[in-house]
Amino acid sequence: MGLGTLWNRLTGPKGSIRSLGSARSWGSAAGSTRLFGRRGVAEEYLCGEGIEIGALHNPLKVPAAARVTYVDRMSYDDLIRAYPTMANKGIVRPAIIDNGETLATLANESQDFVIANHMIEHAEDPVSVIENFLRVVKPGGVIYLTIPDMRGTFDRHRPETTVEHLLRDYREGPAWSRRDHFVEYARLVDQVTEPAALEAHVEHLIRTEFNIHYHCWSQRGMWAWLSALQMELKFPFDVEFYLHRKSTKGEGEGIFILKKHLQNAYQQSIAN
Repeated sequence: MGLGTLWNRLTGPKGSIRSLGSARSWGSAAGSTRLFGRRGVAEEYLCGEGIEIGALHNPLKVPAAARVTYVDRMSYDDLIRAYPTMANKGIVRPAIIDNGETLATLANESQDFVIANHMIEHAEDPVSVIENFLRVVKPGGVIYLTIPDMRGTFDRHRPETTVEHLLRDYREGPAWSRRDHFVEYARLVDQVTEPAALEAHVEHLIRTEFNIHYHCWSQRGMWAWLSALQMELKFPFDVEFYLHRKSTKGEGEGIFILKKHLQNAYQQSIAN
């Protein structure tokens, strides 16, 4: 695969690199052959002290220069009870028990990095989640974000979440769309279509707080909503690096490094 093809994959929608900042391409990144995977990207961009949210049994492998504190909404014992099939797979022990979407226990600008792998699609209000990540990250710090590509997951038959939907969730709160997400999941993922059975299944999912993907995106959709955070909401970050990768099973994901503006750049973005 040539660098031209890689660059075309990187840019996604026409002009998105220019609108999102100077994201690195594979060809221009130092030691670019190391960046084809989560670990390589971590080695390139993570250092200092930060957090990983919801790592369970698959924490990100980080370089020696990075020290990670694990955050989860459940204690270790509760995680073992909630995920018994993972008990022998080495679930990491959370040091901070907190809602990873709000991070209410963490001080502003206290972290060098935040890691969130396949977490954002489980959030009812992803825009507020990114806002909270930016709140706790120091100026110049990074958010290491991976998002599954819906085209290679069980979400493939669902409609893609639009920018307009996400902005409404952010501005009005997500309650207006909560039930619709469960209905969509039950019908298009679990493929329950008979009306009475569908209603019962939806009620079960809601009652048990089943951890669905509230939202789903293709590669283009990922770029679209992150661009909206910058262009419409003026969130203070640049996309420092992006990689779209596929597993041997054909499942795809986007790996984003979002770098928070330095304070003077943030103030300038607000003024504009």
